[in-house]
Amino acid sequence: MAERSFKKEVEHLKLGHGETFTGEGILAITKALLECGVGYVGGYQGAPISHLMDVLADAEEILGELGVRFEANASEAAAAAMLAASVHYPIRGAVTFKGSVGVNVASDALANLASSGVTGGALVIVGEDYGEGSSIMQERSHAFAMKSQFWLLDPRPNLPSIVKAVEQGFELSEATNTPVMLMVRIRSCHVTGSFQTRDNQRPALTVRDALSNPRRDVSRIVLPPMSYMQEQDKVKNRWPAAQAYIQAHGLNEIFGPEQAPVGIVLQGGMYNGVIRALQRLGLADLQGNTEIPLYVLNVTYPLVADQFAAFAAGKDAVLVVEEGQPEFIEQQLGSQLFRAQSTTRLYGKGVFPMAGEYTGQVMLDAVEAFLREAAPSLLPAQIRAPNAPATVIPDLSKTVPVRPPGFCTGCPERPIFAAMKLVQEDLGEHQISADIGCHLFGSLPPFNIGGATMGYGLGPASNGAFDGGGEKRPIAVMGDGGFWHNGLSSSIGNMVFNKSDGVVVIVDNYYSAATGGQDVLSSRADNATKSTGNPIQKALRGVGVEWVHQIDHTYDVKRMRDTLTEALTTKTKGPKVIVASSECMLNKQRREKPLMAQAIKDGRRVAKPRFGVDEDICTGDHACIRLSGCPSLSLKRLDDPLRDDPVASIDQTCVGCGNCGEVADAAVLCPSFWKADVVHNPSAMETRMNRWRQGIITWLQARRTRKRLDFDSYQGIAAE
Repeated sequence: MAERSFKKEVEHLKLGHGETFTGEGILAITKALLECGVGYVGGYQGAPISHLMDVLADAEEILGELGVRFEANASEAAAAAMLAASVHYPIRGAVTFKGSVGVNVASDALANLASSGVTGGALVIVGEDYGEGSSIMQERSHAFAMKSQFWLLDPRPNLPSIVKAVEQGFELSEATNTPVMLMVRIRSCHVTGSFQTRDNQRPALTVRDALSNPRRDVSRIVLPPMSYMQEQDKVKNRWPAAQAYIQAHGLNEIFGPEQAPVGIVLQGGMYNGVIRALQRLGLADLQGNTEIPLYVLNVTYPLVADQFAAFAAGKDAVLVVEEGQPEFIEQQLGSQLFRAQSTTRLYGKGVFPMAGEYTGQVMLDAVEAFLREAAPSLLPAQIRAPNAPATVIPDLSKTVPVRPPGFCTGCPERPIFAAMKLVQEDLGEHQISADIGCHLFGSLPPFNIGGATMGYGLGPASNGAFDGGGEKRPIAVMGDGGFWHNGLSSSIGNMVFNKSDGVVVIVDNYYSAATGGQDVLSSRADNATKSTGNPIQKALRGVGVEWVHQIDHTYDVKRMRDTLTEALTTKTKGPKVIVASSECMLNKQRREKPLMAQAIKDGRRVAKPRFGVDEDICTGDHACIRLSGCPSLSLKRLDDPLRDDPVASIDQTCVGCGNCGEVADAAVLCPSFWKADVVHNPSAMETRMNRWRQGIITWLQARRTRKRLDFDSYQGIAAE
């Protein structure tokens, strides 16, 4: 169950010629693919393009009506390999995944695709996950485009430009027999806007039709001597053809006056930030009209030397706005100016920071610094003045506390790490490796377990050096998404083949939860177009793992602790795998809340569990918080003058998972947690029982009050 449904929005994909589409960037991309006659689409979910996969899944019926094949691929490598259909056949194909990790996973297929070249247009839509909203290591996809010779599009972040880039990407690919990467940044994926639509096009040749007429071109097989000729074809034919096409069809754009002492060269994705900085400096208006010439690289690779030379001609200085490092574009433009013996000075890194996201303040500071040095006369007088007040955005990092990421309220992975902490209290610290996914949050407080992350599904493989055995067994944690993505072969198969003696905990939360709750092979939900319900333990035994333990309720902390202890102490040799299964609480809440609300509305009985802390029993040592870390478990200061320490308290965000009580029980902490059921639409018997209980409670409270009053009166008489 994906975190967001686009069932309603995908109806906009049916809009025809001359109508207006309004929506998000990911929906606009899908509409553009259909307008361009795409024959097949695929991909693997991952921010910031997870929702693009969700849109494609929800639009599968519309795709089918047009004869378009859709696959939710097992990995980015499988998605990239799907583009092989465009090598021999004139079929347009598109796949999507996140960059740069997705590009890394897909690198083998992408490199072969780029070498062989394509007949039909091949488009790789890369969600560039870079900057302060990123969840991965900070790298760029640009390097791969250069290495394997993919043309790289980076359109301006507005819907008309993005839609146009999809069409231009297919046309550029077909004109040069080269696959194209379309890079969309985080904001581009979620930017909203509108554009004029065209009719959807059925592919001229569907993949079903292609099966009836198989084709093959020996020159596109990546084997000697063809591979040598393919390299020469890249340099002698494809590259010049790409530069000519880019220039002839105006893929790059120039804005502003023709004559000026300075200019700015920028990636298309940086356009909005540059225009905003110029607006704040009084050099551009709200419509984007600028007094500084802008050379917008909607194609950042390859660069067109003649086009840049014409832009730089007659200018004293040019600023290159290139987010991320290394500065590939700046180096290439600098080389072109040097070879042309140009006197135009090139600015870039140095004015801009070498690394990091170009936020509004970074952009403003850099553009202003460039203009102060290269063309101060262009700045308005109030900014140019020596004592002019600087335009500064407050540094909120000095006042807003750091909030590290953590597990959601009720997350079924939290008790797994609580159990690990209890095990390590008994058996000592262990070597623990992590993986990509929600469980990586276990490496942060309050658990501080594990730390190494080598890739999706590679958690157990990253313990390979320790798997030979020792005084303690190494532990690896891996999610069900990582298991099916790469872990079964690269990690589990590796452990079986090398007779590893390590322990693996596979966190099975029924979905690829970290990427938005998409179904995987072992998901429990019925899926009309995908095969689900394939148990992880069957796959494990199929590749030779003999010691497999299944836990179907991770909130049972005692059982988790005991099973981990057994895995670490058993005399059985070979890999030991624990499959810890409980549904992702976010997805469970998304599914159950609407059903509960409807049941209550219909007058049916619904009981919701609620947990609390008995303030009289709580000792205030906060061990329960240190072993749980649940966001709904916090502190409360009492009015009692004899108790200085705050006690534990459960707020209204509690989802009733019971983990706090289980942890307290397993760790033998104070028995201060209580559970109650809030009953909606109770039965007649429950209503009578509730009145009876309330009557007894009221009587007992009145009795206690009378005793206190009698005691106070006695104390007063004694004092007299």
